[in-house]
This record gives sequence, structure tokens and C-alpha cells, in this order.
Amino acid sequence: MGKKKAIVSACLLGEMVRYDGKTKVNEQLIEALKVYEIIPFCPEDPVMGTPRERISVVEVGSVHKVIVDSTKVEVTTALTLQTQMMMVAYADADIIVLKSKSPSCGFGTTPILNKDGEEIRRGNGLAAQLFSEKFVGRMFDEHTVFDYLKSNG
Repeated sequence: MGKKKAIVSACLLGEMVRYDGKTKVNEQLIEALKVYEIIPFCPEDPVMGTPRERISVVEVGSVHKVIVDSTKVEVTTALTLQTQMMMVAYADADIIVLKSKSPSCGFGTTPILNKDGEEIRRGNGLAAQLFSEKFVGRMFDEHTVFDYLKSNG
């Protein structure tokens, strides 16, 4: 039997894929996941490149759309396709660890804005929402995963 698999936000692994061309490397997370096969994930980089303009999750009616802040271009479909490709390619992933507060990856921590750009609540980023529907009970952010790892290895 092979190693367990973990899909992890690439910026947490030290990859320079954030909108500002930087990283949010988390050495403690990398160490904790050393027994896993790590699959880096960033839906934004292949769609918009790095560096890139900021994006936000905007509630339009009852639908959440991902919109580029400066140009107001909607990128929801492209990010959805990137996430779906990852979910198909790694349907056997054991856990998903995503970057908190990200418009793509935040799990319950992403600012959801109204059309005027005001935060109305916190919710899931686009990728986090899609992953949470398929990987029930196996979704974490870089803060919550440690409790799971302590009891499940």
C-alpha cells in the first residue's frame, strides 16, 4: 500500500503562487505531512498567472462569483474547472489542506462581499466549497489540520 495522499495549497508548501508572487510557507505543516504524498494545488496560478490581480468572492443574488477586483472580470468558471480537474485526478486523496482566508481555498474563512465590496460574512472559497462537497470530513485549513493529524496520523 502506498502513502496516504494530501492535496495541499501550493503557497503553504513554499511555492511562489500567491497573487503577490510570494508564498505563505508553513514549515510545521510540511513536517506534519511528511508521511503523506503531497499534491500541490493552486487553481488561480494556471488561470491568471503569478503575480496577478486580487480576486474576491462576491455574492450576486444567491450565487457566489469570483471576480477580479480591479477589472471586475469574472473567473468563476475557469477556477471551477481547475478545481474539478484536481478532484478527478486525485479522487483518492485522503485529506485536503487549504489556505485559510483565500478566495479560492478558504474553508469557512473567506470574506464574502456584496456588490459594493463590503464584507457581509465569512464562508468558503470556490475551491474549498467544491472540495467540501466531495471530501466530506477530510477538509482542513493550515490551522485545523493538526488536531486531525494527532488522532489520525
